[in-house]
Amino acid sequence: MKNIFLLVILIIYIPVGAQTRLIAVELNTENLYDTIHDSLKNDQEFLPDSPRHWNSLKYWQKINRIGKEIISCSEYFPGRPLPDIVALCEVENDSVLFDLTRRSLLRKARYEYVVTSSPDLRGINVALLYSPFTFQCLRVDTLRITPLKNMRPTRDILHVTGRTVDNDTLHVFVLHSPSRWGGEIVSRPYRVHVINRLCVAIDSLLVANPKANIIVMGDFNDYTDSKALQIAYSHNLFNVSHDAKGSNGAQGTYRYKGIWHSLDHILVSPNLAHRVNNCTINDQPFLTEPDEKYGGIKPRRNYLGMRFNNGFSDHLPLVLEIIF
Repeated sequence: MKNIFLLVILIIYIPVGAQTRLIAVELNTENLYDTIHDSLKNDQEFLPDSPRHWNSLKYWQKINRIGKEIISCSEYFPGRPLPDIVALCEVENDSVLFDLTRRSLLRKARYEYVVTSSPDLRGINVALLYSPFTFQCLRVDTLRITPLKNMRPTRDILHVTGRTVDNDTLHVFVLHSPSRWGGEIVSRPYRVHVINRLCVAIDSLLVANPKANIIVMGDFNDYTDSKALQIAYSHNLFNVSHDAKGSNGAQGTYRYKGIWHSLDHILVSPNLAHRVNNCTINDQPFLTEPDEKYGGIKPRRNYLGMRFNNGFSDHLPLVLEIIF
């Protein structure tokens, strides 16, 4: 927990004048699948003839809702600038990213994207959207996770190296750690395994350049004080989202049985920790709905069980502002 508390000292308010702002968003989109069966993946749950009746109408509604959600993150800043980079979890393939960036409400933003092609059995991946006007993509790597015994194949870690408008090199990692399926204790080693793989890459970058600019974003499927996150902190990563809250009642990015949690996190290297101006949760009213069972609000997800809810996601977005 040491790095979390040090962050309170490191983060200071920096007035935005002539300085350059970078806005980063992290979002688990909750099952952003197309409607076409991939014979190599277990995607039968999201097909037109499945119990969910995942058809073209629902698909395009979902695509446009995710686009609207990303656009809405701009409302936290003067002038409403669109995010420069957007880390996405639970996206199926290149096809859905093409539709999201070229054929949705997001199309005028002219985002480019990179997406993994992971061995995940359900066929879900991680991706990064980036504005070519503020972030120049220089290199793309994927970190393959070799499964442990009894561990199902999981998502690759995406590593994108780019250049900001201030000519600073920025390393962006996007990950989606294994779920808690089977129980937290049973599945814990799998998430630790993913973080250990991440930290090998982080260590290499920091050894080569102790002032490297690194952002790690994603759904860690773990809480701030978990073993996996503690390992990340021990490798000089600071959790800048650990106390992020929404302005409309959200106390975390995810709500389970009436209790808010944050499974989504944004970590940064030491050189970026003092540049963080703000990290918040986008909980604008249209992204949430009343929690009729436990009271308060909850994310407006796309399905409630098998019932189509025409929502957004079961996670709320994290919005980070960094000043260069």
